[in-house]
Amino acid sequence: MRNVKLEDLYHHHIVQKYVNRSGMAHAIDVAESALEIAEDYQVDPDLATKAGFLHDIGHYEWYRDGKWDYQLYKDNDIHAIKGAERAHKLLIRLGEDPKKAKAIALAVLLHTDSYLPEGELRLTPLQECIHQADTKVEEVGGHHHYRKISHEEALMRIQALDRQIEYFSVDEELIE
Repeated sequence: MRNVKLEDLYHHHIVQKYVNRSGMAHAIDVAESALEIAEDYQVDPDLATKAGFLHDIGHYEWYRDGKWDYQLYKDNDIHAIKGAERAHKLLIRLGEDPKKAKAIALAVLLHTDSYLPEGELRLTPLQECIHQADTKVEEVGGHHHYRKISHEEALMRIQALDRQIEYFSVDEELIE
């Protein structure tokens, strides 16, 4: 049973503000990629798509002289920290199961290691899934954040993801 669907997230004003800031097309690409590889990591596709969709919700706009400065972002950004907090709070407010909200928030937190000190970090399968999904659709120079998508296309793709997750959920219930 899903308490919160991707479409619920998509329509929320917090998602519209912050996910649009970092690139709605990219967020949906990562959610779709996460769904494609979730089975490889043996993770719940619902958690994977939500974490993929929300992974950049903590982005700050790094500008210099009125223009986006990718290098300034790369040198100083800690968006995953803010994003984890923002995703967790949003999911809880929308009625997500607290344990699932925590798992999603931790995947958001650890989807990138750009802000972490050198060393090894052991990721859970969900965290690794989101890291790989993001890496898979990344473009040189951060251009994946600049691609535009119409509201209609975004909603259509979000609804398609929800349908696929529902299909997986029904399929798993029949197996049990």
